[in-house]
Amino acid sequence: MSILTIVTLLLIGIIAGILSGMIGIGGGIVIVPALVFFVGLSQLTAQGTSLAIMLPPVGFMAVYNYHKAGNLEWKYALLISLAFVVGGYIGSKLSIDVFSESMVKKIFGMILLLVAFKLVFIDK
Repeated sequence: MSILTIVTLLLIGIIAGILSGMIGIGGGIVIVPALVFFVGLSQLTAQGTSLAIMLPPVGFMAVYNYHKAGNLEWKYALLISLAFVVGGYIGSKLSIDVFSESMVKKIFGMILLLVAFKLVFIDK
């Protein structure tokens, strides 16, 4: 692994961590496109790598800070996380075994566009 790749990966991690902690976005919104465009990973490899990245930092550091500040609903988090495990399994199987990588990229892109449109144009 080259020095440039190491620096790029560290920058991706820092930027994704800041945005995740600051505005609550899933780091995958930043990490997956960055791994594809700046490092050259395939969509599926970027997704798998992104999921592996999320476990320690989000699971411990960010949650700790929100809990300490009284901004965490543990009952909600538990129920959603139980369903998230099932959904994560189903989604990964669909992504790997059912859909083509091209289709997965299109689905990911559409979700990013919908979120961006809502944030920019729909004010609540």
